[in-house]
Amino acid sequence: MEEKILNTKNIIELKGVSQSYDGGKTFILKNLDLVLKENPKQGLFTVLMGMSGCGKSTILRYIAGLQEPTTGTVLVNGKPVGEDNRVSMVFQQYSSLPWMTVLENVGLALQFKGVSKKEREERAMELIKLVGLEGHEKKYAQYPSLSGGQLQRVAIARSLLANPKILLMDEPFGALDIKTRLQMQDLLLNIWEKYNATILFVTHDIDEAVYLGDEIHIMKYAPSKIITKIDVDLPYKRERTIKRTPKFNELVAKVEDKMLALENS
Repeated sequence: MEEKILNTKNIIELKGVSQSYDGGKTFILKNLDLVLKENPKQGLFTVLMGMSGCGKSTILRYIAGLQEPTTGTVLVNGKPVGEDNRVSMVFQQYSSLPWMTVLENVGLALQFKGVSKKEREERAMELIKLVGLEGHEKKYAQYPSLSGGQLQRVAIARSLLANPKILLMDEPFGALDIKTRLQMQDLLLNIWEKYNATILFVTHDIDEAVYLGDEIHIMKYAPSKIITKIDVDLPYKRERTIKRTPKFNELVAKVEDKMLALENS
């Protein structure tokens, strides 16, 4: 990326994290470390990649406070995950509450915080407009009232309203058709630029990882840990035409080679 920020605080930090489901006989994750540093000028877009089952989603659940590791420490803004620094997560499966409207879903986090209906609806509408759902706010957040892409826009807006500075995304575009997926990628880049957010994004799509990320962490399997970090040396502002450049294709090939090497090791 254009400029590296030094001596900044850690936004997300995992130290010596391990995960066992059988009392320590076997480990899914073993002594995993991950640090995402603050970059106030442009945020940080980190992509996690690795074979299915290597624990990528588990890492996101730790940070979201949905699961605790067997051993190790997970910090968000320097503190253990708790009510005052909780981070929302966008899943591949549609996670909106279907008996609530788009407006109600987006404002849900503020409702839990006791924010008045008037204020939370005003703030929710700002995000609904940002993600291109204006005019759909009174529809129920369910299929077929909304398409798959629209339902993911609801989830992104809800997460942004809860905490616009950190986004956790677990293969959020995996179930979408290719046209909608490309549109959602560009929407996410716009959100990243607007909020200078720290985004941790899981995907199996190498082109998507290179197009979106400014660093890619690759995990090995059983027990898992991060073994490779690839810096994506592309311009901060990205358009789809960048995918036709030699540099983009060189980076895709580099990630592909690292992934294939894992499978053959």
